[in-house]
Amino acid sequence: MGKANITDTSKAAASNTHSVKPKPIYDFVKRVFDIVCSLIGLIVLSPVFIILSILIKTTSEGPAFFAHKRVGKGGKTIKIYKFRSMVTNAEELIKQFTPEQKAEYEKNFKLENDPRVTKVGKFMRKTSLDELPQLINILKGDISVVGPRPVMDVETKIYGNYRDMLLSVKPGLTGFWAANGRSATTYTRRRAMEIYYVKNRSVLLDLKIIFKTFISVFKRVGAV
Repeated sequence: MGKANITDTSKAAASNTHSVKPKPIYDFVKRVFDIVCSLIGLIVLSPVFIILSILIKTTSEGPAFFAHKRVGKGGKTIKIYKFRSMVTNAEELIKQFTPEQKAEYEKNFKLENDPRVTKVGKFMRKTSLDELPQLINILKGDISVVGPRPVMDVETKIYGNYRDMLLSVKPGLTGFWAANGRSATTYTRRRAMEIYYVKNRSVLLDLKIIFKTFISVFKRVGAV
């Protein structure tokens, strides 16, 4: 995943090719990889699940887990599991955002300094631990280890003519965008990166993304 590839992502969304070439062998290998990785992850990380659940429950009101609706492959509505990192009335507090916060939220669908995030939530987001429950989604087949970031229905409109291309593959726990700066990039650049991945997905690219994701998380690049 060299610099040339990352630079070329800005041109990816400008292509007139909206079709995606089927890759049955790649899809089969990827599914086997997803099942093996998610099973191992859930078993090995079970102590972490228990510890984080206790921390969340004892430091703020509400459940330890949170399920948010996202759009999966083929436009199917799926529920993405996460450790709860916000207060339980997070949606209601959007009404109390300042004009600047509302503008940022409408543009990026998130805030860099979100007042709704709990103290434990900030730690989990910085370390990406809040996303561990998505291993369950991977095992179920809702998402893959690698793929475009799961998006809300309203976000799919931003992809315009590339919406169907984005939804032609499963979302991922990590992906090309997540491995290259995450929240440190603009949404426009994120969109280009996601489309680039869909067009160029392969076992080798997936392995590069997984490797670079570990580096990004370790260095806390673009984490919010």
